[in-house]
Amino acid sequence: MAGQSSKKEITEIPADVAVLPLRDVVVYPHMVIPLFVGREKSIRALDYATRNDQPILLVAQRDADLEDPQVEQLYQIGTLANILQLLKLPDGTVKVLVEGVFRVNVGEFTDTEEFFRASPTAVKEQLTIDEQEMEVLMRSATSLFDDYVKLNKKVPPEVLTSLASIDDPSRLVDTMAAHMALKLDEKQQVLEISNIQLRLEHLMGLMEGENDVLQLEKRIRGRVKQQMEKNQREYYLNEQMKAIQKELGEMEDAPNEIEELTDRIEKAGMPKEVKEKAITELNKLKMMSPMSAEATVVRNYLDTLTDVPWKKRTRIKNDIGVAEEVLDADHYGLEKVKERILEYLAVQQRVRKLKGPILCLVGPPGVGKTSLGQSIARSTGRKFVRMALGGVRDEAEIRGHRRTYIGALPGKIVQNLSRVGTKNPFFLLDEIDKMAMDFRGDPASALLEVLDPEQNHTFQDHYLEVDVDLSEVMFVATANSMNIPPALLDRMEVIRLSGYTEDEKVNIAQNYLVEKQKENNGLKTDELAITEATLRDIVRYYTREAGVRNLEREIAKICRKVVKDLLLKKTRSKKVKVTPAQLEKYLGVKRFSFGVAYEND
Repeated sequence: MAGQSSKKEITEIPADVAVLPLRDVVVYPHMVIPLFVGREKSIRALDYATRNDQPILLVAQRDADLEDPQVEQLYQIGTLANILQLLKLPDGTVKVLVEGVFRVNVGEFTDTEEFFRASPTAVKEQLTIDEQEMEVLMRSATSLFDDYVKLNKKVPPEVLTSLASIDDPSRLVDTMAAHMALKLDEKQQVLEISNIQLRLEHLMGLMEGENDVLQLEKRIRGRVKQQMEKNQREYYLNEQMKAIQKELGEMEDAPNEIEELTDRIEKAGMPKEVKEKAITELNKLKMMSPMSAEATVVRNYLDTLTDVPWKKRTRIKNDIGVAEEVLDADHYGLEKVKERILEYLAVQQRVRKLKGPILCLVGPPGVGKTSLGQSIARSTGRKFVRMALGGVRDEAEIRGHRRTYIGALPGKIVQNLSRVGTKNPFFLLDEIDKMAMDFRGDPASALLEVLDPEQNHTFQDHYLEVDVDLSEVMFVATANSMNIPPALLDRMEVIRLSGYTEDEKVNIAQNYLVEKQKENNGLKTDELAITEATLRDIVRYYTREAGVRNLEREIAKICRKVVKDLLLKKTRSKKVKVTPAQLEKYLGVKRFSFGVAYEND
């Protein structure tokens, strides 16, 4: 490794000098810079200049990727520089410290085998404005450069101190340009402008552009940093909170509540508006103290909102034959009613939509209105929901309470939907004629929206405050009388269930009621037999009703007495047969007469 120094000042330009092509760098006059030289041609040029104690001509090449540039690839304006120090490194490269002296025009290149040579001439610098105007320009340029240094952290602040001591405008421009991060062609352009005023103005334009870009970068960096700090702070505080709760024993392997709610909101399949509302409430919950009363309200609201079945449906059975079998197996008689229900189901199957009339089954007590509803649900494969409206007098039972009240809850419609977990269940509105009305509101009016196929796809519960789609729910109402508000009655198609005939009652008792009451009272099938004539007499002399509830009670009374007799061993036989003659023993005196014309009619 060898090193040598040269401190000879250049006072005049030699007629013939060696040329050193530069890549990605432009050297200005009065600029001291270290260069690393590795190309053989360039090393030979340095050796020649050092041996002959000559300056070296530094010229930038147009394309930095070229390893062996030709004459036409070099710029015509360069800098004549003094070699201050030269150091040969072990890997064969040379580190050279140069100081720019003159701005020169290269003139004619001479391409020898060893290196480039040229006969440069000095570039005469022009100054076309007076000293005072130049002073103003220099101050403006220095002010702009000061802003540049403050924005660009790569430029050391000591440069500003050195600039304050420079009086020569040409040297000031070159020093500022040397410290700026400009592209190669922009730096070369500054070197080529011989008019000092134009050069200074050109550099000021470049500085303003760079300052704008740096300002924008600073703003973006500030925003990114602020967001990162916020995220880091939130993460840190959340981790701290988890650690504290774990120490207190409140979170023994418990999942993060916020994460769990976020996951439930994502999986609920909510419509866009509902999801936006849920995320807004979740963000509020994040900001609240977990122990605050308001946090409990928001948490309950989000639980309710995520429990509503927004997209989950039950697969509907479309087999009308199966539906007919189920209705026949569950109910004897009622042919017209069953036929109308099957028509309704057939149309729904064809149309594939539930937008149609809401059925209202009207008939006396005990004729099987509620059980008919259960059969319809079973035959269609829907989940069955029974909503008893008898005695309901508060409109909030249907629509829910507003969240401002303590202990607020959604209405029964939304509660039942959440309970069954599907958006297309079978809703039986039982005893719709028994609803009352008082100062708290009119629930019948609240049902108008629920039972209107044109409106119920946007049913709004006061508690949820978002639209719930009830258009896929199958509603069937039951009533004992037509004492229903006209507006509500207008939305329903009434199917009347008249009372059963004597034969139908006997058949129902034989096929359903006797077996049911034997099972309920612990009797074996072969322990009790009730003849058809006995059942007919019970219908004639002990019940007088449209339905079969009292008939079932009388049969239950017989079963109880038989069980008692069997256990007390009052009867010798293990099988009891009840005949019409024994009815008074089991049921007492006949309550009604049958087939006798009244004398005073």
